[in-house]
Amino acid sequence: MTSTKYKRILLKLSGEALAGPSGYNIDPAVLEQYSKEIKQVVDLGVQVAIVIGGGNIFRGVSGERSGIDRVQGDYMGMLATVINAMAIQSSLEKHGMYTRVMSAIKMEQVCEPYVRRRAVRHLEKGRVVIFGAGTGSPYFTTDTTASLRAIEVEADVVLKGTKVDGVYTADPMKDKTATRYTTISFEDVYEKKLNVMDLTAFTLCQENNLPIIVFNMNEAGSLLRVIQGDSDTGTLVTSN
Repeated sequence: MTSTKYKRILLKLSGEALAGPSGYNIDPAVLEQYSKEIKQVVDLGVQVAIVIGGGNIFRGVSGERSGIDRVQGDYMGMLATVINAMAIQSSLEKHGMYTRVMSAIKMEQVCEPYVRRRAVRHLEKGRVVIFGAGTGSPYFTTDTTASLRAIEVEADVVLKGTKVDGVYTADPMKDKTATRYTTISFEDVYEKKLNVMDLTAFTLCQENNLPIIVFNMNEAGSLLRVIQGDSDTGTLVTSN
């Protein structure tokens, strides 16, 4: 069996990524690709927890701009994450994986309520656990949810799957001279004001010595390479 660097991971995926080129709704091709990538690491015995955003369906902040109350909008966004979680669950199970969706907002007909000990038990049994509905409270992002759940279930690392292949000295889309960090400290990220996660999520990881790896989830095989400890894939954010 191929060796892996991490035994239990928290994979953070954006809702926008699920939308594919259209930028809206759920792209079946993206679901298919992500499921294949996740199955590769599950088959190696890695315990996988997932937090998914809801930006492809609804974002609380954008709702506020259109006149919807911020708290109401945030709850609408939480429900959007559950829709995405159910879509991922269906796709993963189609590929032969056992899964559980756990929601911070009770909706027993479609998923389990989040209970930390139960989530850990599911992971120990090899089930992929998908956390929906954010933290269950408004004003908190799904990045913060990812950090919080990772700490609660004692994950080894937070893997932030994005459309870029790591953390750069500047925005690579705007600055062609920007270079990618292979590793960087929490302190340097903060001082250089680099965009990794929102400040609440980032601080939670820093205070709990929980490393973050930013990588391109859309690149075939990248998740597997990260799990195997390939230093050339993504950017590792860690304590000094």
